[in-house]
Amino acid sequence: MKIGELARRAGVTTRTLRYYEEQDLLHPERQPNGYRSYPESALLRVEQIRDLLAAGLSTRVIRVVVPCFEGSGSELRPQVDEELAANLAREVEEMDVRIDALVRNRDAVCRFLHSATPAPAESK
Repeated sequence: MKIGELARRAGVTTRTLRYYEEQDLLHPERQPNGYRSYPESALLRVEQIRDLLAAGLSTRVIRVVVPCFEGSGSELRPQVDEELAANLAREVEEMDVRIDALVRNRDAVCRFLHSATPAPAESK
């Protein structure tokens, strides 16, 4: 199928599909006229990429792990693979570090806001 049809069926823009291709996540064939041609399986691949992006994974990580997944949406399941498990465990650790930093930053801003906000005037 052509890029426009895949975009319509997947509910994404053609720009998104070209971005996935640039990130080495999709691999369309090129027709002699230069048009992209996607197999039917590309629809499932786009759904998997979107699910993994929504889960917070980077395209760098998705490039490695997406071949190890089957299904999409609520049926997205990893195939059993030690390398995949190790990659995902590292990604969870990195997410935890980012979450901890965000919590610390939020708490610091809240403390500053609390100390910088004048107390409400008492009514007589």
